[in-house]
Amino acid sequence: MSEIITSIFFIFAVIDPIGSIPVYLEATKEFDLLHKKKIAIRASVIAFLILLFFIVIGQLILEGMSVSLNAFQISGGVILFLFALTMIFGDGKPEEEKSKITDYKHVTIFPIAIPSIASPGAIMAVVLMTDNHIYSIQEQFIATALVLFVIGLTCLILLGANKLQERIGNYGITVISKIMGLILAAYAVQSILSGISSYFGTATA
Repeated sequence: MSEIITSIFFIFAVIDPIGSIPVYLEATKEFDLLHKKKIAIRASVIAFLILLFFIVIGQLILEGMSVSLNAFQISGGVILFLFALTMIFGDGKPEEEKSKITDYKHVTIFPIAIPSIASPGAIMAVVLMTDNHIYSIQEQFIATALVLFVIGLTCLILLGANKLQERIGNYGITVISKIMGLILAAYAVQSILSGISSYFGTATA
């Protein structure tokens, strides 16, 4: 039981649902409540399917391409950093342009489902947790179920973010977006630096 709890905390840490809130709020700020809920649910489902894909055949792909966690950290950090810049310096869209935004499927996949929820770190984590050389089929099934559980929690957290937006309004969201953009940028840079540091550490070892 303690191992399951530890695994849940580990998965929760690498998926980082709390860190997905600013990305979700920024990406959905132009949509009504119904579409916000759809985006939260569908993004969570898509993120789980992405992670499930890597659970099933990710190990074979990564081993075949010789892709390391360092490469995932750096690429994911760059993507998140670019998105963070739009949160910090973006001026928003004119009212006329806002009314024309109807395609919520795009923001559902990027940046919410990936790389915010199904981040490079989360992808690598689920691959490691279901290593065919170490874990049995039963253990891999349990790990997959735990990933689904954490994704479910992530979905609930994102749905709760809608109420936060309703309470503080668009102006409050803009202020929070700028602040969260700074935090997200710092997190992205840290991810890049960690990947570079780990790469050179491994290369010199």
